[in-house]
Amino acid sequence: RYPTDVLIDKETDSLIICDYGNRRVVRWSRRSSTTQGEILIGNINCYGLAMDDQRYLYVSDIGKNEVRRYQLGEKNGTLVAGGNGVISELNQLNEPTYLFVDRQ
Repeated sequence: RYPTDVLIDKETDSLIICDYGNRRVVRWSRRSSTTQGEILIGNINCYGLAMDDQRYLYVSDIGKNEVRRYQLGEKNGTLVAGGNGVISELNQLNEPTYLFVDRQ
């Protein structure tokens, strides 16, 4: 329900999908004929995804106004931006959406 972002994990040849309507991040193998994806992260108001060269997954959570970094298989992640409420201070975000990773 209401996917908001998707990326391709080239190492596993799978799609990682931000399934906003079901409050989860799921992985679907492009090689398998299965009709069900694997839940990577649950209970998250995800909106955007990005992956860096070390295969860390970055996910924006518009409910908690934060961005977290996850190792694949990890459920809690590490806070990397926001998470301090919603106002206009430099350490706060207001419903972060799409993410991009700068390789430098």
